Amino acid sequence: MVVRSQSSAAGVLALLYEPDSIFKQHALSILSPLVPQFWAEISEHIALIESLYESEELPKEARHSAALLASKVYYFLGEYEEALSFALGAGDAFAQEARTRGSEEFVETIISKAIDRYIQARSEERDGTIDRIDQRLQDVIKTIFDRCITEGEYKQAIGIALESRRLDIISFVYNQTQDTSLLSYAMEAVLDAGFPLSYRDQVLQFLYPLFPPPTTGDGSPYILSITRLLITLNNPSLTVPLLVSLVPKQPLLAYQFAFDLVEGGAQDFLEGVRCNLPEGNEETKPTFDRLRSILTGQESVRLYLEFLKRNNHVDLVILKNTKDVLEPRSSIYHTALTLQNAFMHAGTTSDIFLRENLEWLGLASNWSKFSATAGLGVIHKGYFEQGMTILGPYLPQSGGESGVQGAAYSEGGALYALGLINAGCGSSVATYLRDTLKASQGEIVQHGAALGLGVAGMGSSSLDAFEDLKNVLFMDSAVAGEASGYAMGLIMLGTAAAEPVKEMVQYARETSHEKIIRGLAVGVAFIFYGRQEQANETIQVLLAEKDPILRYGGVYTLALAYAGTSNNDAVRKLLHIAVSDTSDDVRRAAVTSLAFLLFKNPSHVPRIVQLLSESYNPHVRCGATLALGIACAVLPQDAIEILEPMTRDGVDFVRQGAFIALGMILVQQSEASSPSLASTRALYTKVVSDKHEDPMARFGAAIGQGFIDAGGRNVTISLQSRAGSKNTSAIVGMVMFCQFWYWYPLAHCASLAFEPTGIIGLDANLKVPKFDIISHAKPSLFAYPSSTKPPKKEAVTKVATAVLSTTAKVKAREKKKAAAEDVMEQLYKTDVLQDDKAENKDGEADVEMKEFSGPKDGDVSPINRSISNLAETSTSSKSTKKAEPAFELRPNFSRVTPAQVAHISFSSGCRYQPVRPLSGHPSTEYKTGISHPSSYAASEKYAGGGGILILVDLRPEEESEILEFEPPVEVAPPQPTAPLPTEQTTTHGLHISLDESAPEAEPPASFEYPFDNDV
Repeated sequence: MVVRSQSSAAGVLALLYEPDSIFKQHALSILSPLVPQFWAEISEHIALIESLYESEELPKEARHSAALLASKVYYFLGEYEEALSFALGAGDAFAQEARTRGSEEFVETIISKAIDRYIQARSEERDGTIDRIDQRLQDVIKTIFDRCITEGEYKQAIGIALESRRLDIISFVYNQTQDTSLLSYAMEAVLDAGFPLSYRDQVLQFLYPLFPPPTTGDGSPYILSITRLLITLNNPSLTVPLLVSLVPKQPLLAYQFAFDLVEGGAQDFLEGVRCNLPEGNEETKPTFDRLRSILTGQESVRLYLEFLKRNNHVDLVILKNTKDVLEPRSSIYHTALTLQNAFMHAGTTSDIFLRENLEWLGLASNWSKFSATAGLGVIHKGYFEQGMTILGPYLPQSGGESGVQGAAYSEGGALYALGLINAGCGSSVATYLRDTLKASQGEIVQHGAALGLGVAGMGSSSLDAFEDLKNVLFMDSAVAGEASGYAMGLIMLGTAAAEPVKEMVQYARETSHEKIIRGLAVGVAFIFYGRQEQANETIQVLLAEKDPILRYGGVYTLALAYAGTSNNDAVRKLLHIAVSDTSDDVRRAAVTSLAFLLFKNPSHVPRIVQLLSESYNPHVRCGATLALGIACAVLPQDAIEILEPMTRDGVDFVRQGAFIALGMILVQQSEASSPSLASTRALYTKVVSDKHEDPMARFGAAIGQGFIDAGGRNVTISLQSRAGSKNTSAIVGMVMFCQFWYWYPLAHCASLAFEPTGIIGLDANLKVPKFDIISHAKPSLFAYPSSTKPPKKEAVTKVATAVLSTTAKVKAREKKKAAAEDVMEQLYKTDVLQDDKAENKDGEADVEMKEFSGPKDGDVSPINRSISNLAETSTSSKSTKKAEPAFELRPNFSRVTPAQVAHISFSSGCRYQPVRPLSGHPSTEYKTGISHPSSYAASEKYAGGGGILILVDLRPEEESEILEFEPPVEVAPPQPTAPLPTEQTTTHGLHISLDESAPEAEPPASFEYPFDNDV
């Protein structure tokens, strides 16, 4: 018998109108499964169903069934709030429905809405809007928590607890599991999900005591989480007790914490920790002294400087080729090569290219000279011990300008370079820069001094420096005022100080200089760095301004206030500005700023920027290129697919942005890991060499060449530290770099984002022992790119003599006639020979055939019947290429790229072992040398190499081999030498003089030229 399908619920609905409650209960139980099919028909009787739910005549179970029925009907009608209200009244009926097959979507939606309402109710309860949360809602949430804990879904429970601010649940889950990874998850969630600052700090202070005391070795994988927590709280009163507790028994771990804190901590925080450390007793005093030395930041800078010097793999052929094809007398091309050289040699202290090209260097004039001198600061970045000595010939003498024509540019550039050299640990030169700023009267020197003071004193919150800069600002000089605006923001970085912001915004509205307005607007953005909701009022004011430059500052204020949070509201606001603002500059800045919000989730950026990269507005497309370059260095492939077509864009500055972005993305990639590397390098060479290409595109290609080989090929561009916290100096550096659109010298600040990627292992005495680590990957996967071969000299060939067509015809006829005569003569000789051979024996002919039939090189092989050289075949089979090994040993103090960290391990038999894991992720099981997505996932979360690692010596009784550093050479600053008539400069000692006031060089000695050797 065939079962007929039901076509209507009218019959069952009629039972609801029966006076007998038995019929009503029966109808309610039957109607619930019919709702997915007949919800439209049942909805016409929703008023009756609701009345049954409120009726006192029906038993409790029937009322629950009525509530469930009403909830399901409202769910299908899209009225989710009403559906939730009736679901809360359904009681046990809803719990039973959750176990019914086919109701999963309905149940999940209702639970999701219940969680949202509970979170909202908790917020209203804190604000005093409501007195008490509905008990039924609390029961549902309690059931959800119990279910998550029972099924082992602890992270879901922690997520709901964080949203609803139920910290007791987090404590309960941890007490149940004793799993510190859950505490790390809670910490990362509250830091990366955009919670308000006050609540964020509350959660972090709640989590900190739950972490067990850290111990040496892999037993404490949460050490990086504690470091990130302490850096975020920025509270020395929490950090000092931890270090003090570790010093007596675990001093090595205390050193490790100190190095990790320096990686991401602000200057004022590190200074607070350093000053509050106790002196210690006789046993602990050396340890505390070392901790104070480490916390200055100079120890880390010194180690990274030595690392970059030793592992420098700059390809000078690339620089030479660029120099040969770019016209040095053009300011833009001279600046392009200056920046390329500075980036490629950043931190390596190698100025060999400048020494070998003094004539080119002497062609620098005005602001090109400023940039060229400032480039020394990038090259010697971190060489603070010799900074004043290196820049001595160029710095203003006697605290003021020299007054020599043209010298102001080199003096201003030298002051800027001094700040770059001491970036992050500039307390030693801050006083000198302030004195020079106050003593100088020229705007060019003031410009360099202000930029240097801002970079060196970044985050120091020095009110004295702020006042000195404000005095220069009030002089209303466009050049000096712009630099002062940037520097004021850098000094007060992240303080959200109300009074400085008020003064800066007020002056920006009053001045008529666009350069000053732009400097102040970006300076305000720096002041609100990381302050999230505290910046909302200022953001709203700036974005509502009529002046597009102030709106431009509002965009960067929004980006820096919520940097790294991926805040949905901030992203939505930037996207709205990117497509609606009337100013192209503001729209470009809005798209670029997406990178600063989303750099911790780089996989999202290509998806968001995809459509913007195809915009009709070229400024929007240009912003998209920089956004991809800044955010996607750890996930290159998706971004490359968008950028490669943009290198053929019809607008020159879009191509410029694409070239720069590709350089940022492909830094430290190998040909094995990124197939696009070789083609991109070839594209750079082609564009730079093409004299018909637009200057802006050639400029971008030169900068891209500098980025792709930055820091001697030993650095990456990373906006987050190895512990996962925001890399403040890198974020600031990239924001300043983006201002190169208006002012090329600001591009030097990109060096602040260069993060050395290497394993630097230190023993208990902070010395570098010699040992090897294992990289479980094929060597080619993370190898340095091969060096560029210099162009070969082509041999001169003689040109064929032109032949007239008539002459050619005559010669052809003569040749044909001669050939015919030769044929006749040959036939005659053949006949004579045949007659002679007829008299010979047949055997002689056989001998001749055997002589001809022997196998020779190039004959047909008797094995495969193919034409081949049998001798060569036998030898080539022996010289088969060896298979590449699946792993390699890397020495201490060598390069380890971000993607390679996932493949690095210390062998169990190694004498030295790190006191903490290389990263916050569990080690992977190594099977092959092929890179797999998990390695990139790890690098996406924690960009950067292994960094500085304190090592435990398992065999201290054995003598260790130490890597010796070269002591800094103390060289007195030489007297500057004069440029040649072509403005060429000469060298003296370690320096390259750009001073035009020095005496002329002596002529070369007489000599005879060997003319006989000319080719």
